[in-house]
Amino acid sequence: MTRLSHLTYRNILIAAHDLLASVAALFAAFYIRFEGASAFWDRVPLLLQIVPYFVVFSFVVFYVSRLMTTKWRFISLPDALNIVRVATVLTLALLVLDYVIVAPNVRGTFFLGKLTIILFWFLEIFALSALRFAYRYFRYTRVRHHARTDDAAPALLVGRTADAEVVLRGIESGAVKRIWPIGILSPSVSDRGQIIRNVPVLGGIDDIEDVAADFARRGKPIARALMTPSAFEPELHPETFLMRARRLGLIVSRLPSLESGDAPRLAPVAVEDLLLRPSEKIDYARLEMLVKGKAVVVTGGGGSIGSEICHRALTFGAARLLILENSEPALYAITEALAAANEGNAAVEGRIADIRDRERVLRLISEFKPDLVFHAAALKHVPILERDWSEGVKTNIFGSINVADAAVAAGAEAMVMISTDKAIEPVSMLGLTKRFAEMYCQALDRELAERHSGRSPMRLISVRFGNVLASNGSVVPKFKAQIEAGGPVTVTHPDMVRYFMTIREACDLVITAASHALAPERPGVSVYVLNMGQPVRIVELAERMIRLSGLQPGYDVEVVFTGIRPGERLNEILFASEEPPVEIGVAGIMAAKPNEPPMLALKKWIAALDQAIARDDPVTIKAILKEAVPEFGSTAA
Repeated sequence: MTRLSHLTYRNILIAAHDLLASVAALFAAFYIRFEGASAFWDRVPLLLQIVPYFVVFSFVVFYVSRLMTTKWRFISLPDALNIVRVATVLTLALLVLDYVIVAPNVRGTFFLGKLTIILFWFLEIFALSALRFAYRYFRYTRVRHHARTDDAAPALLVGRTADAEVVLRGIESGAVKRIWPIGILSPSVSDRGQIIRNVPVLGGIDDIEDVAADFARRGKPIARALMTPSAFEPELHPETFLMRARRLGLIVSRLPSLESGDAPRLAPVAVEDLLLRPSEKIDYARLEMLVKGKAVVVTGGGGSIGSEICHRALTFGAARLLILENSEPALYAITEALAAANEGNAAVEGRIADIRDRERVLRLISEFKPDLVFHAAALKHVPILERDWSEGVKTNIFGSINVADAAVAAGAEAMVMISTDKAIEPVSMLGLTKRFAEMYCQALDRELAERHSGRSPMRLISVRFGNVLASNGSVVPKFKAQIEAGGPVTVTHPDMVRYFMTIREACDLVITAASHALAPERPGVSVYVLNMGQPVRIVELAERMIRLSGLQPGYDVEVVFTGIRPGERLNEILFASEEPPVEIGVAGIMAAKPNEPPMLALKKWIAALDQAIARDDPVTIKAILKEAVPEFGSTAA
């Protein structure tokens, strides 16, 4: 409830209007009831004595019901019901006044009478509602006029009427601009022939050609199609609709979910919209509680995952952000993007640094004194690391050790390492090096806990997930480029399947995992696994992307199978046989039961690896890693 001291000038004006309207309704009820009779004038003196008390009581009712703080521009059914409640309370107050106080104690008979009180109830509802709804209608017509004249494109809304109604409200409020809805295509038969906020349901989604042709004959060609969330349900085959709409020359857009706080805006339909199950519901208040006011370090901050973590850290209120990045262009790009986004008032600092350079990493992180460290820097391309083993060891193992040690030395609350589902029973150098880095973080986390009798002030965790759509090096941008070039689209194997997530969801769940690890009751897990839904066949992804471009697979663009590459397997797995999953009670995240060697053994392997790298001895490197991760290669395709 808004405090009295916080009431604005606008709130006071609304209160004055409501009080005058209520007094007018009271006098009008009296006048109608006793018009032309001396009884009206006989009651006026007592009525004038009652009015001040009635005004004070009315103000209290308006304040408690928040009637004076409701924005008239958006008045709706709940606000109308609130007005009815207010009128009912005031009517009951008059009933008590007449029957309990005035009649037995002052006049000896009824002063208001039942008919006057009933009249007041109706007049009060009208007096409080009339100007509000008149203003709402004025704003509604003005916004519709602007929407229709300001270069608004005639558009079809595609999806169920419940979703379309939300979009129509956005257009009417001015939140969604440059769109003029002329019809709705709904998959629900029960919606056909209905009118939603003055916009008719013209048919089903499959009627797109007939509807477009009908408007073209009338000289009112449709320019756009706006797909609502329900239009992306798999059983509706959204890629087929996209192909047909684009053949008609329509611009197809979507309205991103506003749940994460994004401003309303139209966006092009992307392959991510066609692939994924509904995103997990993120507890954004929980993430803000973790990050707000904190100092955050992100290694690899110029990469796909790292840059998104930077954006999310600022969105959730980080006070300071240090970005460590080895690529100068990538560092420049992310610092410029953060400055342009203007997310919060955080102090953002970008530094060129190679995580292999232990002294520099230790110095930079120590000077910054972070609360949270997100370690996203890594070498991640499977075929490249299969050729250059030692480089993967230097970055993914020794680089991760450097960042973990630096975070501990700087007194951070948590260090979060971005891992991969390929670390589970690995068959590639990427998975193998990431698994070794996980084991080091697990062992260091356990060592700190034992050192502090189970109450370690710091956590070191790893978060595993699969492929991220549209990230650097993923198949999505590769397929896009191949389709634009006319094909062929290359897929390694017809049965190859992978897990996919969007960058935003993955990063939000990574931060959520960190918040779970830092719970007051220290969880007994340090490796988290994100729920990535059902795996996607890569060949189906390629075919859907071809259709998304308005083309036919196998006719306009060929799909060619090139064979499995070194280090790949047909199916990724989520948990190793020796680390069963653990439910942690957080949507979208599970944990792996701890399974790591002691720190003493890890330090022995690390020292041996360091010597083998210095000699550039890949045979010894592989032998050491095989000893450390005995399940390596056990499920090779």
